[in-house]
Amino acid sequence: MSTAPAPEFLRPPPRPRPARGEWLALGALAVLLAAQLLLARWDALAADARWRPLLERACAVLPCRLPAWREPAALRLLSRDVIALPARPGVLRVQASVRNDARWAQPWPTLRLALTDADGRVLGARRFAPAEYLGGARAPGLLAPGQSAELAFDVREPGPGVVGFDFRFE
Repeated sequence: MSTAPAPEFLRPPPRPRPARGEWLALGALAVLLAAQLLLARWDALAADARWRPLLERACAVLPCRLPAWREPAALRLLSRDVIALPARPGVLRVQASVRNDARWAQPWPTLRLALTDADGRVLGARRFAPAEYLGGARAPGLLAPGQSAELAFDVREPGPGVVGFDFRFE
């Protein structure tokens, strides 16, 4: 007994095969999504010591720029001093020597200075941008690895009784 083929309407429909163009479009969308995620996290990845060398190599080939490396904890305060200027009452001279111990060049940090009394109470505090403590003679650039620099600038004394001070780099 021979079996006749099933009528056309009883056969399962053939599976449509994805066209090659659909796979290419899906791949292109995946690449674009990865690029968008990379760009959204660019600054955070550039600040991560594990990713930075890879991004530097990529930027050597591709037209891209990395933000300057920022690692305030790698800045060493070699010396610091705050002295009263006898010729200018009410003015204090802030002097410091700093060195960049990071492996990369980094921008000049923001300097936070707090002046305290004998009991440790803060009489005055302020953040100084690099342009403020470097003066107009030197445009803020990057501190090279191992580079040392001398800082000197004047501030107004916040009141009598300043006996202590605290420097921080941010």
